[in-house]
Amino acid sequence: MDRSFIDQLGREVIIDHPPERIISTVPSQTELLFYLGLNDRVVGITKFCIHPKEKFKSTPKIGGTKKLDLKKIEAINPGLIIANKEENEQEQIKALAAKYPVWISDIKKLEDSLEMITTVGDMTGKVEEAQSLAGEIKTKFSNISQLRQPLKAAYFIWQNPYMVAGNDTFVNDILNKCGLINVFDGAGRYPEVNKEMIEKEEPQLLLLSSEPFPFKEKNKIEFEKIFPSSNVMLVDGEMFSWYGSRLVPATEYLNRFITEINDRSLNFEY
Repeated sequence: MDRSFIDQLGREVIIDHPPERIISTVPSQTELLFYLGLNDRVVGITKFCIHPKEKFKSTPKIGGTKKLDLKKIEAINPGLIIANKEENEQEQIKALAAKYPVWISDIKKLEDSLEMITTVGDMTGKVEEAQSLAGEIKTKFSNISQLRQPLKAAYFIWQNPYMVAGNDTFVNDILNKCGLINVFDGAGRYPEVNKEMIEKEEPQLLLLSSEPFPFKEKNKIEFEKIFPSSNVMLVDGEMFSWYGSRLVPATEYLNRFITEINDRSLNFEY
């Protein structure tokens, strides 16, 4: 039976409900589909959809998030493709939408992720499971630990050139929910910054994410030398930027993260 759904770009998507052959082009949404129990109906994922590990090994790959293999997708003939405005290339998604039902998410805040989760549940016939998950995430975030005092922070996603998460991003919203003030909120979504710009903002905390650039201990040491007045921390990027079912363990990670900062608060200048 055909049903109509509205995606997060306001587009109408008509699918044969519930869809039997689903492709996901985004890692966090892929993990969500498996969490909801759609194991046999997920027939295509990207090479970056690494969770859950056992499903990554056994599910056919359809290229990368920015470079989908359109021929492989055509061979699969999906009944639903779940994509994302930010993570996928517009022209590729436009080409796919001309042939298949493509539901596109646009996640900038936690509330957007909850809406995505419940809508995906409705589209795939997993309403109760999705509503339960969304409720659990909402409750956990409402009870998240708090910093003793707000801290100015910069969240790095790339090296050479330096790139940070700015305003209107999901990462920015998670930083705010942790009680952190993003010093580059207002500089664009993912601005390039340099040493002088960073020093001018006087961030108390520099967060080096594990993705998309895999910052390591050697990078942390380098940052500590370049920015001696800031505290530098390596953080798990999945816990700040994946907006599906990973938000459940993310709250536990963020609580530990906040506790660590509070324990180190004597080293911060307020």
